[in-house]
Amino acid sequence: MRAAFITQPGPPDCIQVGEIPDPHCDDSHVLVRVRAASVNPIDTYIRNGANYWPLPNPFVIGCDFAGEIVRVGKHASHLHEGQRVWGSNQGLMGRQGTFAQYAAIEPRWIYPSPDSVNDRDLAATALVGITAHLGLFHRAKLQPGETVFVRGGTGGVGAMVVQMAKAVGARVITTAGSPEKADRCRQLGADEVIEYRTTETKEALARFSPHGVDVFWETLREPDFELAVAGLAPNGRMVLMAGRDARPPFPVGPFYVKGCSLLGFAMFAVAAEIQQQAAMDINHWIDSGKLRAQIDRVLPLGESAEAHRLQESNTVAKSGILQGKLVIDID
Repeated sequence: MRAAFITQPGPPDCIQVGEIPDPHCDDSHVLVRVRAASVNPIDTYIRNGANYWPLPNPFVIGCDFAGEIVRVGKHASHLHEGQRVWGSNQGLMGRQGTFAQYAAIEPRWIYPSPDSVNDRDLAATALVGITAHLGLFHRAKLQPGETVFVRGGTGGVGAMVVQMAKAVGARVITTAGSPEKADRCRQLGADEVIEYRTTETKEALARFSPHGVDVFWETLREPDFELAVAGLAPNGRMVLMAGRDARPPFPVGPFYVKGCSLLGFAMFAVAAEIQQQAAMDINHWIDSGKLRAQIDRVLPLGESAEAHRLQESNTVAKSGILQGKLVIDID
């Protein structure tokens, strides 16, 4: 099969595209013909040598997938050949990734695709959608009528947070780096948008929510705890999902006096059954039009290295060049 893979960690140029053996599909796996995949920041960290777990060699990159089942192991009787499916959590915990024509996947990481939604949109929604759902509902226990602040309402996770919070009746405040991005945030449902390049975020947040926000979702790799604690309401919750190497100062006094909570999580460490519940909500919302995939551009498998360059520029260099996900069409 044709795949994008690495044989040793390194910069984007270490990604090779070529023929490798088809994956073995035993009784405990399902063989999926992958039609679309997408790029996530964690993909670039693993490719660059983040030593989270041992990798197979060659290692197929990528977490997200959408496609159809071509073979079913006998322990996956609830799935069937020809069924369209989507999912994430591949390329993690030592599992092979999804930038390939075929992937052998455990049934617990596979979700049925709504008939109305195409593979590109499902691949673009997978990891970021599950992440947003876990943070909002599994960790922060968001309730209708509460107020959520999330940085970067057009980012991969940020756009999902905006839409999911609105889907359950929350009020949403977000940030954007340009008037065009601010307009897009409003189209996604944001009630208030702070253009952080021309407006002081702390002052605007206090103006839009003078009593504080119930949930403060930090997407930056270097969290700004001063801003977050000042902006939280009494008993507010702050969600962290990035910044493994970050060691910022923390305003302990104001945090505990307000009775706030700090909630961190890593998507790949959350139990499969909880992620399945998230996937079912995602299917409902995306099928009904309450959740829309955000795709910046679609690239062929042969441009996987370029996709990683773009993602790193956006995430690590903070260039802001992406407005949505990078989707890979699998040949």
